[in-house]
Amino acid sequence: MTTTLDDLRTLTPLQLDALREVANMGAGHAATALSQMTGGTIMISVPRLNITHLDEVPPQFGAAEEPVAAVLLDMLGDLTGRTLLVFPKPTVMRMAELMLRRPAGSSVALGELERSAIKEAGNILSGAYLNALSDFMGMVLLPSPPTLIVDRSSAICTPACLGENFTSEYVFVVETEFFMEDIAERLHGFFFLLPDPASLHAILRAVRLA
Repeated sequence: MTTTLDDLRTLTPLQLDALREVANMGAGHAATALSQMTGGTIMISVPRLNITHLDEVPPQFGAAEEPVAAVLLDMLGDLTGRTLLVFPKPTVMRMAELMLRRPAGSSVALGELERSAIKEAGNILSGAYLNALSDFMGMVLLPSPPTLIVDRSSAICTPACLGENFTSEYVFVVETEFFMEDIAERLHGFFFLLPDPASLHAILRAVRLA
């Protein structure tokens, strides 16, 4: 069954609230995991959730030419698709420093160690969101090993990055701000869930029954 933009627009406020609660749980799990990884206390803002067409995603997280870093994973198991965890380049550099327990401003390039740290962060954070969705759906969802993409904002959601065989047209965008209480810093990031058509239909069916 094909899902259209009209199907998404007919979700009621209560149904959207159910999706936001899933996003909120995922962000909470992500904040806990991030706290453990960095050794500091991480708080989260209430995440903002949008469901939009894939073509309209890039402007949401930066100007077209702004460099961003994205951790890409395949979603496997009972639902299939892709996930992306996207950070503006300055945020991802700071994230690498936190993961590696380095002082602010000490990392000037994404070397092998920094890339490995970001992939690990993306793997754990994306897994936190998938676990929340798994609990909501009552299904098994598993992430593939992560791939790191560093490119222009406008290139992240193109077939060149997502894969030529990728068929999803719609994306769930979770925008979250992580506040590091110990050092009074904020990190801003986006989690994208890009289910394939059959999985999108299953998610929407579960939301309507929630």
